[in-house]
Amino acid sequence: MSDFDIRSIPFGDSTTADDVVDTLGFFDDWEDRYKYIIDLGKELPPMPDEMHTESRIVRGCQSQVWLEIDYDADADCMYLAVDSDALIVRGLGAMVLAALNRKSPRAVMDFDMEGYFDKLDLLKHLSPTRGNGVRAMVERIRKEAAALA
Repeated sequence: MSDFDIRSIPFGDSTTADDVVDTLGFFDDWEDRYKYIIDLGKELPPMPDEMHTESRIVRGCQSQVWLEIDYDADADCMYLAVDSDALIVRGLGAMVLAALNRKSPRAVMDFDMEGYFDKLDLLKHLSPTRGNGVRAMVERIRKEAAALA
């Protein structure tokens, strides 16, 4: 196995959902917003190829998406990692991590993801399949959180 450490991914501590909302609010057009989303994805460490397994694939996404979830019971903290073969989807994954990474299962379940996406004005600017993919990613994380709560 590689040196990939899911617990070292900074999203959720150094980049929060509020940061994403504030930064996207600075941009006047969606071309600039898409560039920012792609840049967020570039900040994520790529998962090693050996982690691109069938069990980690998120179904419902237009692109290949892999999701890893780890839980520290002592800290009551979920650690998330996401990877994709599409830059925009990696960025969308980073936005999800900004909201849900390094949170307790209860906090993950309580987070208003639809409200977050509404603040970003995001889903109406994505293709239906991309929007479904983001929702599938969130749903998988929430199911794991519910099992842990």
